[in-house]
Amino acid sequence: MENVAKGFKATLSSLLIIGAIFLGVMETQHFWLAKISIFEQSLYGLFIITILFSSYFSHSSIAFLSAILGLFYITINTNMAWSNWLVANNNWLVVNGFLVCGLLGLIKDRGVLSVHGFYQLILIVLCGVTAYLWLFTSDVFLLFLKANEYSITWGAYLPIEVPLFTVILLLLWRSISTASLSVVALLVSVLVWSFEHYQLLDLPWSITLTILVSYYILVVVVDSYSLAYRDELTGLPSRRALKQLSLSLGSSYTIAMVDIDHFKKFNDKYGHDIGDQVLKLVASKLSEVKKGGKIFRYGGEEFTIVFPRKSLVQSKQELERIRKLIAKYKMVIRDPKRQTKEERSNGKSNNKKVSVTISIGVAIRSNKQNFEQTLKVADQALYKAKKSGRNNVSV
Repeated sequence: MENVAKGFKATLSSLLIIGAIFLGVMETQHFWLAKISIFEQSLYGLFIITILFSSYFSHSSIAFLSAILGLFYITINTNMAWSNWLVANNNWLVVNGFLVCGLLGLIKDRGVLSVHGFYQLILIVLCGVTAYLWLFTSDVFLLFLKANEYSITWGAYLPIEVPLFTVILLLLWRSISTASLSVVALLVSVLVWSFEHYQLLDLPWSITLTILVSYYILVVVVDSYSLAYRDELTGLPSRRALKQLSLSLGSSYTIAMVDIDHFKKFNDKYGHDIGDQVLKLVASKLSEVKKGGKIFRYGGEEFTIVFPRKSLVQSKQELERIRKLIAKYKMVIRDPKRQTKEERSNGKSNNKKVSVTISIGVAIRSNKQNFEQTLKVADQALYKAKKSGRNNVSV
């Protein structure tokens, strides 16, 4: 549910921002129209940069989409061998664009220069074949209806609108459920592609594609930053992000080192999958920290909380609250053995409820101490908390 909320927020904010950008560009044509040749000349380089950049960071969906749009832009600006065919088969071009975006939204991003990239390229080619067969079948079906004097008032929507709305709904569901900015970029691309088809965007292709490709670069940058500075399992900022924060801290702060008690025994008893659930649970509860605390996953079952400009007393009070919150929470462990019908009818359950506790060591920065030294003092306090029986906060 939390992932869905993030996906909805990312999708909505992206659509609103891109919509505002396009609207702003359309309303300010008198500023940039005289300099449009600059965009036309630089767009080729922008395509190359986007393809190389997204390929390097294994964003194959963005790389392939940028390559396809780049080929499209070359086609409409030069006399290629297939240019006349595309002009005569505009519906195929439109439907193929929808299907390619839908396909890229379903498959996982992989390395472009790999066997997976080769398979993706084959699937993209098959999208072109599917688009051709779809339009051919639609025409045959409409001719059949007309020949048999059936009402075909809705038939005009079959060739274009059916694949369009199918792909939009698919990408909307994917973008919300996965919270992936790459999928959101594909959704934006489909919407822009359809707006151009219905002539709802009063912009030259050079401007439209410049906005789209610039947006793709931003998506790759944000995703790459998240990958580098976010812990994949818990979603918390990683140790690298903690190091980055340490460079911007002032002279007054408190650091807490947090460790899950007996985590190895818990992991060995219930398995790594349950162990991962415990890490996620503890991370979600630690994220409820107040008083300006910033939570990071330090590594393994250890977490770090930094309280900028907070005293030792203030920080310790908040850490005690979080410790009690986690200790009181009952986690349900589902038994992998399936229950019999008789056991279920008798209300018996194999599920177990367990509690996890945490030990916390806290230290305030003293004069002439740097971040690493303060962190070491907090780690020593954590060792003290464990020696004192665990499930406590020590200084």
